[in-house]
Amino acid sequence: MPARPIIEIETPHGLARAHLRPAEGARGTLALGHGAAGGVGARDLAAASRAAESRGFGVVLVEQPYRVGGRRAPAPARQLDAAWLAVVEHLRAARLIRSSLVVGGRSSGARVACRTADATGAAGVVCLAFPLQPPRRAGSAPAPSRLAELDAVELPTLVVQGEHDPFGMPPGAANRSVVRVAGSHSLTTDLAAVAAAVGEWLERFR
Repeated sequence: MPARPIIEIETPHGLARAHLRPAEGARGTLALGHGAAGGVGARDLAAASRAAESRGFGVVLVEQPYRVGGRRAPAPARQLDAAWLAVVEHLRAARLIRSSLVVGGRSSGARVACRTADATGAAGVVCLAFPLQPPRRAGSAPAPSRLAELDAVELPTLVVQGEHDPFGMPPGAANRSVVRVAGSHSLTTDLAAVAAAVGEWLERFR
């Protein structure tokens, strides 16, 4: 199998990396970001990538600058968003993104994709394990819900969520499909179900 290209992209907050999985004659591109403490090698991201490729999509896995710099603690949201937008802008300018761009990611990466969906000119959003509400810690008040980030997305949206995710289950909406799969926040219990959900949903983009 030929090596998949990796390019480094300068952003306002350091170097990001884009792991490219191009497809000949692709009908679109799926760009995915990683979770807060994980990387682009997460198994659910790999399952979603394979599903997209099987539907004729190219895939880009975006590694945020804090991860490239060797840090595990995520950067603030505004920095994550700015870096993501810089990567997408660069890929568009280099003609590495097809016209039907679907953005997404797992957990924190899904939040970034939601917050920047309009600015990226995306056609849809894929959220793997959206962290709806952080689990309540003993003796502390409940953390605020992030549902507003999902509700702000007016594009077709897919959420793939583990039935036992401690962050909760987002509700469906007119433009939002929520697929429950076995497992928790890691989404590794039934990767075939994750891939099936993503692949079937991507069929709408032609």
